[in-house]
Amino acid sequence: MDALDRAIINGLQGGFPLSERPYREAAGRLGISESELLFRLERLLNEGVLSRFGPLYRAEGLGGAVTLAAMRVPADRFDQVAEQVNAHPQVAHNYEREHEFNMWFVIAVDDPAEIAAVVQSIEAATGLPVHQFPKIEEYFIGARFEA
Repeated sequence: MDALDRAIINGLQGGFPLSERPYREAAGRLGISESELLFRLERLLNEGVLSRFGPLYRAEGLGGAVTLAAMRVPADRFDQVAEQVNAHPQVAHNYEREHEFNMWFVIAVDDPAEIAAVVQSIEAATGLPVHQFPKIEEYFIGARFEA
């Protein structure tokens, strides 16, 4: 990553333009062309520097549902299980923690009934139980991650 990549990451967290040409507007704020911004975002995604770039939606507000899920994964299987879990397009934010439950991820679906099906599919693929921690209350913390 160079200084411009860092400026892009830092500058596009929050306040992304809602306009006919949002990338052109965002690029203008950064002092670069729209094509340069799109090229760099694609490269950052392809290189795994960014895992995703896009809006966050409240699934429940759109008729869907989300749940936080956790698993106890043997250390020697962690990478394999992570691949199996991440193969589900409904899974986001998969990360490892130093805890009895060492794999945590979010399941987001269009139809609330899909959560059970995704959990069952993950359990069948991995042979491990998935524990759900449904959202009781939501807080907005405005997290930013400076590059």
